Order: sequence, then C-alpha cells, then structure tokens
Amino acid sequence: MGTWALDAFGNDYAMDWAQDLQEYRTLELVETTLDNVIDSTEEELEAPFAAEALAALDVIARLAGKPGAPDPAMQEVDEWVAACKKKITPPLLDKARLAFERIVSESSELRQLWQESEHFAEWQAEVAALRLRVLGVSAAPAA
Repeated sequence: MGTWALDAFGNDYAMDWAQDLQEYRTLELVETTLDNVIDSTEEELEAPFAAEALAALDVIARLAGKPGAPDPAMQEVDEWVAACKKKITPPLLDKARLAFERIVSESSELRQLWQESEHFAEWQAEVAALRLRVLGVSAAPAA
C-alpha cells in the first residue's frame, strides 16, 4: 500500500475509494464499506478493507460538519459531501462504532502494519481523533 500520511485518506486504498465515491449519490458505498469490516468472517481484517473504512468514517465526520484539518487534496470528497443530502442515522453511527473497534483491534492487519512502523503512536492518535469527530467520544488507544 502506498502511504504518505497518517490521516484517513493518506494512502492509495482510500484515494481509490474516494474516486469510487463520486459515482454515488447516497450513503450506499459508505455503509457497504463499513459492513465489509463489520461482517467479515475472516480472522484477520485485511488492510485494504480497514483503510477504506477509515475513509468512509472520515466522510461520516465531514457529513456531520466535522471535517478536520483543511486539505486541498480532499476537494472532490468535500464537494461530494456538500452535494449529499443524506443524514447520518443512529444505525450508521452504530456501524461506525463497530468498524472503529475492528480497525484498532489486534486482528487488524492495518493496525499491525502501523505497529511495525515508527509512527504507530501518531496513527493511533489520528484514529482516535477521527473517532472523536465521528462519534463524539474517544477511546483509549490499544496497547
């Protein structure tokens, strides 16, 4: 995976997902992406699914009016969010909570890859900040 930043869209998987998002006018791709993480029966959550889910979670935060730091590279995503007339529902937030739990769990390949890097603590902080933007609650980083 090509990764250049800690944020949700700082990798190839997320940017490809963002391109796919442009084809939708509903939250279908966001929900399907979270479902792929939540409903996976695989013991290990593969990194591409986790990276895409973080992008979907960032879109939810943007829809909630909590976009995080301005980023000119996110212009197309921001335009999609501005055009989306869908509301965030409690069931979608439940899916978001479950997705966050799976992404930061020991069985997440993405977490394992970051854990092997010198930037693991920063990645954990970035995910915690995204969780706060989406759910309004933070969670202690996994050890």
